[in-house]
Amino acid sequence: MRGVVFDGERVQVVEDLEIRDPGPGEVLVAVSAAGLCHSDLSVVDGTIPFPVPVVLGHEGAGVVEAVGAGVSHVAPGDHVALSTLANCGTCADCDRGRPTMCRRAIGRPGRPFTRGGKPLFQFASNSAFAERTLVKAVQAVRIPADVPLPSAALIGCGVLTGVGAVLNRARVERGDSVLVIGTGGIGLNVIQGARIAGALRIVAVDANPAKEAVARQFGATDFLTSADGVREVLPNGADHAFECVGRTELIRQAIDLLDRHGQAILLGVPPATAEASFLVSSMYLDKSILGCRYGSARPQRDIALYAELYRQGRLLLDELVTGTYPVEDFDKARADAEAGRLARAVLTF
Repeated sequence: MRGVVFDGERVQVVEDLEIRDPGPGEVLVAVSAAGLCHSDLSVVDGTIPFPVPVVLGHEGAGVVEAVGAGVSHVAPGDHVALSTLANCGTCADCDRGRPTMCRRAIGRPGRPFTRGGKPLFQFASNSAFAERTLVKAVQAVRIPADVPLPSAALIGCGVLTGVGAVLNRARVERGDSVLVIGTGGIGLNVIQGARIAGALRIVAVDANPAKEAVARQFGATDFLTSADGVREVLPNGADHAFECVGRTELIRQAIDLLDRHGQAILLGVPPATAEASFLVSSMYLDKSILGCRYGSARPQRDIALYAELYRQGRLLLDELVTGTYPVEDFDKARADAEAGRLARAVLTF
């Protein structure tokens, strides 16, 4: 079968991948579509260290092909969106409703794929850039069949991360002010999460002026090409500032632009060894700096919720899909994504 493989030096689309049958508690999914996320590219450029060779992709949707013993919540033929969170469901954090903190879900990549008899790693417990992938049952979330799969694919990462950061981590309240630095796939979902939460002022900042129209479509009330103008729009600063790029100087800007009792939420991914600085004295007015893993999501609940919000017209998905490419055109999709020409490129099988 086809898939996108990174061997540590180059990315290539191969046609000779194999995958094992599902074991107990596993689901085999025929992938229909997968979003090309910045995290996939970060593995290739070394920003995210990951063992190789690896089958890339982690933002996908498809149709259940087979299930292993003990799986009852999905069945062959069901449409599913895939989560990257292979949490155990039994540890103290899972029991408290914090599956993103499950220690058994982090840093233990499986190897369900083989090529030429040699095993390949699975990226983010998902590897959606393959015609078929194998996930834990908890990662497959059934969605209504009338949700288009190329749109549904984006729920499993970009939407869970961006909207979830607003609703679950920051807990933005009606009437709050929100600053969003970076309006790529994650930033746009932060914007629409803030809109859904009822934020009164949503200020989007992106150096590319061509992104203003789509930022406003998703819910931005103001658009700036530099954070230097934020104080003119929000004289006292923002209640919530989301950094969605992954640059330390922008993290500093997010912190500096907070109002009293404001919080900066870090969503962008800088290099693993990056260090950021801030004025300690600026934090004593009850300000906070919050990390956020995967939108503090509870995928079985949240993916179903976001699919229903989409069906009601309250959450935008189709508008995120600004480029659709057959998997064979991965290089073109990657080039367009790296050039910033797309909100989200989607690979199809």
